[in-house]
Amino acid sequence: VQLQASGGGLVQAGGSLRLSCAVSGLTFSRSVMGWFRQGPGKEREFVADISWSGFNKYYADSVKGRFTISRDNAKNTVYLQMNSLKPEDTAVYYCAARTDVYSTGTYYRTSPAYGYWGQGTQVTVSS
Repeated sequence: VQLQASGGGLVQAGGSLRLSCAVSGLTFSRSVMGWFRQGPGKEREFVADISWSGFNKYYADSVKGRFTISRDNAKNTVYLQMNSLKPEDTAVYYCAARTDVYSTGTYYRTSPAYGYWGQGTQVTVSS
């Protein structure tokens, strides 16, 4: 199983980036996909997740209204569109996959719920 995240970079506050995560080695259309991030000196935190079909999505309060998660099952790829970026969004962003049904419990927005992880892509937002 491979999850390859890309699209990170350096951007000024207020700018936008789109992260991509290409997945291989598992049935993507039956995988719940998530994005997490880990800022300097911080623990890894949940950002967003998306159900198999893309119908259900959930966002952390800190990114709601600014970030959009989406997926293309034909391309085995999940995306994270990040707008109105703030310096506090600076972090390594990780995509993750879990091969079970979409669930809304708190546990499913934590790292242990996910069995597969990408290598991370750095996002730096300057003020």
